[in-house]
Amino acid sequence: MKRIKCIVAYDGTHFQGYQVQPNKRTVQGEIEQVLAKMHKNQQVKIYASGRTDANVHAKGQVFHFDSSIFMGEDRWVMALNALLPEDIVILHAQYVANDFHARFSNHGKEYRYRILRKKERDPFLRNYTYHYPFPLNLEKMKQAMKILEGTHDFTSFCSAKTSVTDHIRTIESFTLIETAEELVFQIRGNGFLYNMVRIIVGTMLEVGAGKLQPENIPAILEGRDRSLAGKTVPGHGLYLWKVFY
Repeated sequence: MKRIKCIVAYDGTHFQGYQVQPNKRTVQGEIEQVLAKMHKNQQVKIYASGRTDANVHAKGQVFHFDSSIFMGEDRWVMALNALLPEDIVILHAQYVANDFHARFSNHGKEYRYRILRKKERDPFLRNYTYHYPFPLNLEKMKQAMKILEGTHDFTSFCSAKTSVTDHIRTIESFTLIETAEELVFQIRGNGFLYNMVRIIVGTMLEVGAGKLQPENIPAILEGRDRSLAGKTVPGHGLYLWKVFY
């Protein structure tokens, strides 16, 4: 058996998330169906760097699986893409050591969140950006973003539905990319809690709108209370951009 690491991109619009769920279309489900076909209807389980929720996209999700089939790495890319639906594409495949694990071997991720600033909605971007046409104080947002960098207890920025008990995480960088029509939040860290990025972005928008001040951020962190932070922005503006190994 050989272990294969793949980088995959997908449009999350028509998926109920990454992880397999009964009677629902998922990214993992689609890929495992293709692998089963390639392995004469034998189940092949894939292991990803982490889950993404419904409507969330990925530019650089990573998964691995074990296979008894041996062929060139480029051939794996071609074979998988020939069978996968159009909203999933394998970007890269390589053989790795048997102790590699897509989830446990990674040491960080980068997420991006796209905000559309145009006055009118854009029907062609409705599934890929969060439309927010209201005034924002970008300088205050950047001040608040800087405060969130570093190692903190992010309980206030985590969904109450999480089963994880350790909420300590490190944000290595948090920056804002500005274009004519979009704001893109770029956040890198050693790991992220359930809905953490979406709650952080929602909180930054409240800072930009004047509902919160940068000075409130330390108290929100220290309060360890989800109700202190901002709203959770929709999933369709979020992208798992890259996983670091």
